[in-house]
Amino acid sequence: MTLTKRIAACKAGDALPLLMGIVNITPDSFSDGGRFFTPDAALQQARFLREEGADVLDLGAESTRPGYSPVDAEEEWARLAPVIRPLAEEGACISVDTTKASVARSALQAGAQMVNDVWGLQADPAMADCVAEAGAIVAIMHNRHEVTPDLDFWDEWRRFFDISLKLAERAAIAKESILLDPGVGFGKTLEQNIWAVQNMRRLGEYYDLPVLLGLSRKSMFGGVLGRKVEDRLAATLAANLYGMREGACMLRVHDIQPHKDAMMIEAILSQQTALKHGA
Repeated sequence: MTLTKRIAACKAGDALPLLMGIVNITPDSFSDGGRFFTPDAALQQARFLREEGADVLDLGAESTRPGYSPVDAEEEWARLAPVIRPLAEEGACISVDTTKASVARSALQAGAQMVNDVWGLQADPAMADCVAEAGAIVAIMHNRHEVTPDLDFWDEWRRFFDISLKLAERAAIAKESILLDPGVGFGKTLEQNIWAVQNMRRLGEYYDLPVLLGLSRKSMFGGVLGRKVEDRLAATLAANLYGMREGACMLRVHDIQPHKDAMMIEAILSQQTALKHGA
């Protein structure tokens, strides 16, 4: 079954959310501190996540954490190329986490099937056409340059996604190839991040599009619980199970096996509860 069909099955409620495994090929990631910066380390981690059951591998070579150091397209692709090519040859389903059309194009030509754009096709005017020409899947994430505490976020979401989806429509990106990401942790206060998770179903239903949820180890858990990055797995699992119940079609995570286990038990218990009550 193609990735597009698997996403559609999740959206229809016929399958569990897909798990997207995170591989940061960067020296300054907030979550893993450059542990997978070398090609060998990144490949080892990608293969480990795949063995654990990752449906998609999301490879990124430019950090998007607050205060990150930008890299140019040439450097970004130089980090990605020696990792994407072997994984594609092994049959892995690959997403490239980039805002640059030239990097996305090279990755798609090398075997990637999806683009994860944290600026929702709006950072690079060539990105929408790049995705359309390749027939790729795209995750359109909400983002902001600055935090505005008193912002009406429903209006903000609609303004942002209306622009992104108009770009996608003009480029003739197929609707079934689009996911929306509420952008938790990007340009939002703690309260706005919590609101974004609580309203992800509303977002997906408004646009009739599947939702990708990226919560893994995010600072919101530190804000609520005071936990360090390495101590946020339990909070991530709880939030992603909530997202699963609220219709998320893809969960972007660092820890695959714990999520597979938690999702399976949640599904079994929910099914048994439904049978018990005659649903």
